[in-house]
Amino acid sequence: MLASCFAADMDISTMDRGQLTLLGSAGCVMLSMHFTVQLVSQHLFYWKNPKEQKAIIIIVLMAPIYAVDSFVGLLDFQGSKAFFMLLESIKECYEALVIAKFLALLYSYLNISISKNIVPDGIKGREIHHSFPMTLFQPRTVRLDHHTLKLLKYWTWQFVVIRPVCSILMITLQILGMYPNWLSWTFTIILNISVSLALYSLVLFYHVFAKELKPHKPLTKFMCVKGIVFFCFWQGIVLEILVALGIIRSHHFWLDVEHIQEAIQNVLVCVEMVVFSVLQQYAYHVAPYSGDMEAKLKLSKKRE
Repeated sequence: MLASCFAADMDISTMDRGQLTLLGSAGCVMLSMHFTVQLVSQHLFYWKNPKEQKAIIIIVLMAPIYAVDSFVGLLDFQGSKAFFMLLESIKECYEALVIAKFLALLYSYLNISISKNIVPDGIKGREIHHSFPMTLFQPRTVRLDHHTLKLLKYWTWQFVVIRPVCSILMITLQILGMYPNWLSWTFTIILNISVSLALYSLVLFYHVFAKELKPHKPLTKFMCVKGIVFFCFWQGIVLEILVALGIIRSHHFWLDVEHIQEAIQNVLVCVEMVVFSVLQQYAYHVAPYSGDMEAKLKLSKKRE
């Protein structure tokens, strides 16, 4: 009955391409939210390890937040540069938080607690090998201890601080009309160095503890996080190239090509977040906390 009422109020055959795109994007946002809420509710139902599951919930919310943020950009696709910069900043600030929480999740898997000065004896003294250009600031080989783990944590959390500070400055300067190209490039360089350092600490930690972390499927989890950022970043670059080549162009005097590029990017993000919200169902499955995993392990041991 609800479907018939909806169909009566909305005749798809009379819609133009813009309205159909908006409707399809809204459907993708709802699907992304559905899969994510489903996963979050499962973790809340089997609330066995708050430290790990809090981090997991923050991480999996990344997909619907990106989807909603992009959909808002579609609702006002003729917005100002400051408006689109705000939307982009929301996504990137949340990305910074997710990266920090992902490292916290890895620490939790290995029973590491920086605040309580807890480092298991089995991983103390393990060698960490830095690569260039980090060897300019750090010894090539260091031994793992509480200080080293704290340093890795700082390297991830610096991006959580730097990203919103830069966003506030960028939006303020854009509104005031004091945002020349050289300043834009300066912020871009600072943010790229900051995010590279945060990601470097994650990759370094995974490389050292790949064997211990393998049962937790950290690579699958990490690829869900970086996959979202990867697609958003590189498809943005591709769209800019297509605009520069004149393949994407505006056919309306009241709409410039930059707004069309933003609209296409937002539609693509809405669609992609459905895929990633489904992948997260596998990567961040509730089985380790529901008891299903323990039952399977006991069963396999009996068979052996």
